[in-house]
Amino acid sequence: MSQGTKFTTFFAALALPVTAFAEGVAPSAAKLQHLGGITNSMFTGWIVSALLVTLVLYLVGKPAILPSKGQAVIESLIEALRDLFEPIVGKKAFPLAFPILVTFFIFILFHNWMGLIPGVGTMGWGTTDAAGHFKITHPLIRPHNSDFNGTIALALISFGAWLIIVFKIAGTKLILWDLFGNKAEKKETPGWLYPILALVFFIVGFIEVFSIVIRPFTLSVRLFGNVFGGENLLHGTGFFFIFYFMELLVGLIQALVFTLLTSVYIGLLCNHGDEHAHDDKSEHAAEAHH
Repeated sequence: MSQGTKFTTFFAALALPVTAFAEGVAPSAAKLQHLGGITNSMFTGWIVSALLVTLVLYLVGKPAILPSKGQAVIESLIEALRDLFEPIVGKKAFPLAFPILVTFFIFILFHNWMGLIPGVGTMGWGTTDAAGHFKITHPLIRPHNSDFNGTIALALISFGAWLIIVFKIAGTKLILWDLFGNKAEKKETPGWLYPILALVFFIVGFIEVFSIVIRPFTLSVRLFGNVFGGENLLHGTGFFFIFYFMELLVGLIQALVFTLLTSVYIGLLCNHGDEHAHDDKSEHAAEAHH
């Protein structure tokens, strides 16, 4: 196919009826022609990320004590997310965890909503059938999170960040105790039952290790399934407005779910210290009062 023909078929998608997506969206991302191994979902991810960074820099501008409207919007968003995540991850882990959590939420949210923009998935290279319908074979733009490779990458980054934060904040000793230690109170447990519970908790620890190992898979599948399913639904129904607004809500919920689960995983190990510190302060305050 000549370059002129490829150029013509690319823009023909804007004028001719599109029938490709009535059959469903392909589960794998398409490689962009003449760009090596770069896929349309990778291309979309880079473009949207660059636009997000540019938008934030533009809104914030030069930070000032008396904030501009753009800076006030960003600060309000950051403050709301801080109030949401700090009680979950704990005060000790918060400085390390907050930047990655905010990045996850904003990145996933906007990429989830990418599929709702007109032209996404309906512009690209393809062929025209005998009935005059243009069928896209290589879309130019595809939402990053509708590609399983993209959600796997996000889940692996989440898992890597979790490892770094929990080992730095909680430490190896607390992690091993949380996984395999006997959680029963020795003073309140019969002597014959305590060693049995120790064995039970030790066995349960291996189940917990397995659940930790599969977290990247469950995180990635949950996000991919919802975004990819929503993309198929929209294209299959011709972007029917009810489903369109439903996907707006789904995109927000899935961004929150992914980010909240990451924060919960961190807080399960890193929030113990805050509780103990709070108890110690309460005891010291009571003793000082008496």
